[in-house]
Amino acid sequence: MTINDHSRLPSKRAIATLTDNLVHKLFPHTVESYYRFFAGTRLKLNMHDILNSLDTRIYGSPGKLTRDFIDSLPELKSQLEADAAFISESDPAASSIDEVILTYPGFYAILVYRLANKLAGSGVPLIPRVMTELAHSRTGIDIHPKAKIGSPFCIDHGTGIVIGETAVIGRRVKLYQGVTLGALSVEKNHATTKRHPDVEDDVIIYAGSTILGGCTIIGHDSIIGGNVWLTHSVPPFSLVYHENIMKVRERSNS
Repeated sequence: MTINDHSRLPSKRAIATLTDNLVHKLFPHTVESYYRFFAGTRLKLNMHDILNSLDTRIYGSPGKLTRDFIDSLPELKSQLEADAAFISESDPAASSIDEVILTYPGFYAILVYRLANKLAGSGVPLIPRVMTELAHSRTGIDIHPKAKIGSPFCIDHGTGIVIGETAVIGRRVKLYQGVTLGALSVEKNHATTKRHPDVEDDVIIYAGSTILGGCTIIGHDSIIGGNVWLTHSVPPFSLVYHENIMKVRERSNS
């Protein structure tokens, strides 16, 4: 996206307001009732104003983009409710789905990702990336809006997770803090290639593991243990773990 008239670019603050309004539209119990009313009545206008910065010759009418996106929210909410239920079922520390929705940074990062991913899929440039970077700054979880992530999806704890642009994640996948789904190379001439791994259904990846490469596939029903470094595929039903040798000896009293 190239905009010569930078005065037409929406501000990060405006995009943050839009993101908050969309969150509150989907889950109104997360805010006070007076703000609920504001978010509901202003959402379409807020979104139209932001999308109005786009070149209509390339991206189409901001009014149509807004209507299509608002119409997609019920489907997105169903996916997100499934995500929240899956997180609640997966985490023994979660007392309810409402607790997940109200307090879990992993759920918030997934929520903003799904909103941004829908906009990115409609061809909207830049704005989806700003949305996920705002979530990144709030949660420490970095999900590119063009990654493909099935539902339900679980992020537990989450700080330090990185999911790259061309990553593909299946259904019922669980990621823990510090997991990276990244690229083997960051050379600019690889920008249009598949650079990030695929994770098939029902995979668990524990804390601190790094999985790299566009040809790397983690087969379904696999478990990747903590602190694993992977640059090659593993078949379904694999158990991959890092052997750590720990030595304990008695300290001298002298």
